[in-house]
Amino acid sequence: MFYPTGRITIYAGHYGSGKTNLAVNHALALAGEGKSVKVLDLDIVNPYFRTKDSEALFKERGITLIASEFANTNVDIPAIPAAAQSAFDDPRSHVIIDVGGDDMGAVALGRYQRFILREGYDMLLVVNRYRPLASEIPDAVKIAREIETACRLPFTGIAANSNLGRETDPETVLSSEAYTLALAEAMNLPVVYRAVKQDLYPALSGKLDRLEPVELTGKTYF
Repeated sequence: MFYPTGRITIYAGHYGSGKTNLAVNHALALAGEGKSVKVLDLDIVNPYFRTKDSEALFKERGITLIASEFANTNVDIPAIPAAAQSAFDDPRSHVIIDVGGDDMGAVALGRYQRFILREGYDMLLVVNRYRPLASEIPDAVKIAREIETACRLPFTGIAANSNLGRETDPETVLSSEAYTLALAEAMNLPVVYRAVKQDLYPALSGKLDRLEPVELTGKTYF
């Protein structure tokens, strides 16, 4: 699994890139090692797939979820969780932050910039080369820079998560590698890991570096 350099890991990127699924998998992996984990949901305007969907699983694994009281309701109010500040209070806990794929989520993250910089952090740009508005390198870079500007924090690495939903096969992943490397060069960032669905991992193992098998969680694929 990916091991963060600090105790705070932030997942951000364009809509549909798979941020939430990777954040959930990371939290579960850390909890599986006996670590104290808090998940802060700052995906404050997306009603479709949120860490809130994994609330029962988190509770079972001893993971603390901090999410808006309006998450997964029919109340469409962008709201920062009231307990968000508490995510940074316990120096023993690993904090996983799921940021929405828009400026609003990134601005919300920026409220905690000083705490994040104080503690040290990893901020991973989650990329899916098959998303329409991020399929070209200049567009993907533009989205990333807008997120950085809004939250006042630079990305530290890339989490490649290219997929075509349930139609994803090994070639889908392999065909996205040139895009991943080009984006890494354009952003001057390392590729921290490449996420693939667990049943594709055997076919891709040894063909790509830093390959990470992930489970599917929540209501949607990736």
